[in-house]
Amino acid sequence: MSSTVTYTVSGMSCGHCEKAINGEVSALPGVTAVAADSRAGTVTVTAEPAPSDEQVAAAVDEAGYELVGRAS
Repeated sequence: MSSTVTYTVSGMSCGHCEKAINGEVSALPGVTAVAADSRAGTVTVTAEPAPSDEQVAAAVDEAGYELVGRAS
Protein backbone atom coordinates (compact mmCIF):
# COMPACT_ATOMS: atom_id res chain seq x y z
CA MET A 1 0.00 0.00 0.00
CA SER A 2 1.37 3.42 -0.90
CA SER A 3 1.85 6.19 1.61
CA THR A 4 2.01 9.97 1.11
CA VAL A 5 4.15 12.25 3.26
CA THR A 6 4.61 16.03 3.03
CA TYR A 7 7.93 17.54 4.08
CA THR A 8 8.99 21.14 4.70
CA VAL A 9 11.93 22.24 2.54
CA SER A 10 13.97 25.43 2.94
CA GLY A 11 15.62 27.33 0.12
CA MET A 12 13.08 26.76 -2.67
CA SER A 13 12.03 29.91 -4.46
CA CYS A 14 11.06 29.07 -8.05
CA GLY A 15 10.01 26.53 -10.62
CA HIS A 16 13.64 25.53 -11.22
CA CYS A 17 13.91 24.62 -7.53
CA GLU A 18 10.78 22.50 -7.79
CA LYS A 19 12.10 20.73 -10.90
CA ALA A 20 15.45 19.95 -9.26
CA ILE A 21 13.80 18.47 -6.17
CA ASN A 22 11.21 16.55 -8.19
CA GLY A 23 14.00 15.01 -10.28
CA GLU A 24 16.12 13.86 -7.34
CA VAL A 25 13.27 12.56 -5.18
CA SER A 26 11.49 10.78 -8.05
CA ALA A 27 14.65 8.71 -8.62
CA LEU A 28 14.32 7.08 -5.18
CA PRO A 29 13.18 3.44 -5.16
CA GLY A 30 9.45 3.00 -4.64
CA VAL A 31 8.55 6.64 -5.26
CA THR A 32 5.46 6.91 -7.47
CA ALA A 33 4.74 10.68 -7.25
CA VAL A 34 6.53 13.85 -6.17
CA ALA A 35 5.13 17.39 -5.96
CA ALA A 36 7.46 20.17 -4.86
CA ASP A 37 5.74 23.51 -4.12
CA SER A 38 8.09 26.48 -3.80
CA ARG A 39 5.33 28.83 -2.60
CA ALA A 40 4.40 26.54 0.28
CA GLY A 41 7.98 25.39 0.86
CA THR A 42 6.95 21.74 0.74
CA VAL A 43 7.51 18.53 -1.16
CA THR A 44 4.87 15.80 -1.10
CA VAL A 45 6.14 12.28 -1.75
CA THR A 46 4.06 9.19 -2.51
CA ALA A 47 5.88 5.87 -2.30
CA GLU A 48 5.34 2.17 -1.76
CA PRO A 49 6.37 1.27 0.86
CA ALA A 50 6.25 4.56 2.83
CA PRO A 51 9.04 6.97 1.89
CA SER A 52 12.16 6.92 4.04
CA ASP A 53 12.71 10.31 5.68
CA GLU A 54 16.48 9.80 5.45
CA GLN A 55 16.40 8.97 1.73
CA VAL A 56 14.14 11.91 0.94
CA ALA A 57 16.39 14.24 2.98
CA ALA A 58 19.46 12.99 1.09
CA ALA A 59 17.75 13.51 -2.29
CA VAL A 60 16.63 17.03 -1.35
CA ASP A 61 20.18 17.78 -0.17
CA GLU A 62 21.56 16.45 -3.47
CA ALA A 63 19.28 18.92 -5.27
CA GLY A 64 20.83 21.73 -3.20
CA TYR A 65 18.08 22.34 -0.63
CA GLU A 66 17.43 21.41 2.98
CA LEU A 67 14.68 19.14 4.22
CA VAL A 68 13.54 20.65 7.53
CA GLY A 69 11.23 17.80 8.54
CA ARG A 70 7.73 16.48 8.10
CA ALA A 71 5.13 19.19 7.59
CA SER A 72 2.44 19.37 10.25
